[in-house]
Formats: sequence, structure tokens, C-alpha cells
Amino acid sequence: MANVLPLEKKVAAISMLCEGSSIRSVERVTGIHRDTIMRLAVRIGQGCKRIMDEKLRGLACRRVEVDEIWGFIAMKEKTAARKEESDRTKGDVWTWVAIDPDTKLVPAFAIGERSQVMADAFIEDLAARLTHRVQLSSDALKVYQGAVERAFGTDVDYGSVVKTFSSADVEAQRRYSPPEVIRIDREVVSGNPDPRHISTSHVEKQNHTLRMHCRRLARLTNAFSKKIENFKAAVALHYAYYNFVKMHKTIRCTPAMAAGVATSPWTVGDLITMVEG
Repeated sequence: MANVLPLEKKVAAISMLCEGSSIRSVERVTGIHRDTIMRLAVRIGQGCKRIMDEKLRGLACRRVEVDEIWGFIAMKEKTAARKEESDRTKGDVWTWVAIDPDTKLVPAFAIGERSQVMADAFIEDLAARLTHRVQLSSDALKVYQGAVERAFGTDVDYGSVVKTFSSADVEAQRRYSPPEVIRIDREVVSGNPDPRHISTSHVEKQNHTLRMHCRRLARLTNAFSKKIENFKAAVALHYAYYNFVKMHKTIRCTPAMAAGVATSPWTVGDLITMVEG
């Protein structure tokens, strides 16, 4: 396919996917068959993951916020459990994400279960990318505390945001209109974090950006992933586009430029060329 599909067609397809278009809408606009679009998106997404693993190292972040966002593969968890699916790649999947509120860079993300094992892997990967002591903020998910202690030791200023909702039902909190937040407490977990900067507002806004730009995570949609490999590639493609290509209005450059990782904005063509050589 790489020898048949012209670069301009690849750029058009990947650009539309990065801006939230579904595969079938890309097919209608570009005339590229949906199977070709899918194979292209998976290949470029996997390549983007390798690029970010290489480029996003030695980062001088001073503040980092972390959070996790829910999605599903093929079917929701309770449907998979009811069908007694032997394939555990189907059902709920969580995207763990970190963001630097100052540069808007997403230095690390991970995809998997909402478990202690995944939290450990995610926070360890994040810590390995940083060069300075940081102030870290998370929600009140308990797995973060052990993960942060194991990855950073005492070399971190860590605080958590504890939200009290009008409904304690977890399922109610995942609805299109979540329950009302009736109280927010900021707690010091370790180190000496500045209480003014114990926040998850920026990472929650990044979750919104991910849902808007990655069709598989849009609310109330039938554009979900059927395979975990496709989901991972789509999320990696989004974060590469967000970090290196998309101009952020607040900082008036790309997050990678603000973080000193890139000297100029990349194009979608640059991403494709770097992946395919």
C-alpha cells in the first residue's frame, strides 16, 4: 500500500482522523477504501508511539497532572462479562495520561486496565522521562499513591484532588451528564506541593480534547474500536498530532516546541515520512 497510495492522500486521510472524522467519513471524502484507511492509521499510529518514546525524554517539566479516561473495546465490560468472553481484550479499557500544565505537553500515556499494575507502569514511565523534581497532581484513585512512591520515592511533591459527587454510583459518574460535584478538597500526599497548584483541571481538559479528536472515544458513538491494537494506534496518533503538529492557542506554538523538544511545528506529512522513512 505504501507504494500505491500517494503521500497527499495519506496526509488527507490521517489529517481527517486526527481532527475527529470517522473512518467511513474519511472514505467518503477521500475515496480511499476504509480497509486501507484502517491499515494506514494503525501503521502510522504505531510509528507515532515509537517516535514519542524516543523524543519525549529528558523533559524539564516542573508540574504534571495525571488522570485516566474510560473507553471500551468491542463492547462494554458488563456485556463482555454477560457473554463470558474468553478474549479479555474486549470490554472496558482505560487511557492513563499525564500533562504538563505549563507547556501543555503530554509526556506519557498508557492504555490498559484500571489497576495497580497499570498505574505502576504508567507512573514509572512518566518518572523516567523527567529530569527535575516535579509537583504531581492526581485524583483520589488509591493506586496512584503506591505507584508514585515506587517510581519517585521521596523526590516528588505530590497532592491529590478529592471530589465529592452528588451520587456515589460509579456508573452514574460515567454518564453523558455526570453528577454534580458538591465539594472539592486538595490533600498533600507527600513532599511539599504548592496547594494552589494541586489540580487536575488541565488533564481533564486534555481528556475532553482526546474525546473530541479521537472518534473512538467520543461520547454516545458507534465508532468504537473492535481491536485493542487499533485503539492503541488511534490514541498514539492523537497524542503525536497534539504534541508536535497542532498549534495550541494558549501558548501560540505546539506543546513540543514549548517543552524544547521541537524547534518548529511539524506537519502530518512530517509524521508520515518519519514513520515510513
